[in-house]
Amino acid sequence: MSLYRVVAFLCLSLFSTLGLAQNKNAAYAEEAVRAQALLNKAIVYYKANGDAAMASFSRQGPFVDQQLYIYVVDTSGVMLASGGPSGSMIGKQVTAYLDDDLKAAFQKAIAQPEDGQVHSAEYRWWNWNDGKVERKRVFYQRVGERIFAVGYYLQRANVTQAQALLEKASEAMAADPKATLKKINDPGDKAFIEDDLYVFVVDLKSKRFVGHGFLRRLIGTDFATLKAYDGQPIGEQMLAVMAQRTDGEVDYLWRNPMTGQTEFKRTFLKKAGYYAVAVGVYEGR
Repeated sequence: MSLYRVVAFLCLSLFSTLGLAQNKNAAYAEEAVRAQALLNKAIVYYKANGDAAMASFSRQGPFVDQQLYIYVVDTSGVMLASGGPSGSMIGKQVTAYLDDDLKAAFQKAIAQPEDGQVHSAEYRWWNWNDGKVERKRVFYQRVGERIFAVGYYLQRANVTQAQALLEKASEAMAADPKATLKKINDPGDKAFIEDDLYVFVVDLKSKRFVGHGFLRRLIGTDFATLKAYDGQPIGEQMLAVMAQRTDGEVDYLWRNPMTGQTEFKRTFLKKAGYYAVAVGVYEGR
């Protein structure tokens, strides 16, 4: 994925305040503290030195902390400085490389007025350490006509997390299906979303999707017709598992919506009344 294109994802899942951006998983707390400290350090330095500070942001030194680095974009969309791989974009107008829709969204994000606050977003970025596009959280703040930012990669969820989320969702579905489905299907409700995990629910009577934490367009569609990336009839397979057992699992290829890549996925299923509740964990390729 082009570095130019991936920058646009900075604006696609924007959070309005720093507090909303904090991940409830304490594992990210240390990275968040380091990132915010580096951002604050860069802004203080910029306020003291003006644009002469850009050279310091674009080389190894006090504004690079292991994988963390500062990058700066101006409000016209030009990359001004970067201590990381995006240094190749310095002096180039990022918006010139984007599709019309992405260009409009990115321009809206960088036009956000200066309010003295640190904001946060999640987007997809090429991780040079493992050669994959992965989710990244960025903290950023506007100072005058400059937007300063620093980000860190988010870990992938694991099997233990997936099973714990499934247990939580299946218990909730057994207790109050209507209220639980409302939460699962509400894009603004994060009760049943954790990292790159989400819940989906199938009505075993109608064999149709009734809940999906990401692809809400699937709600109401025939689950039995669902196929994996390689054509594997995973809908039929999962229904067969639920017909014989109260829980189970199915492996297949699926597009990870958080990375945009086709990856191996293991989905765990559990019956809750007349519903099959499911959570899948991505395992990469």
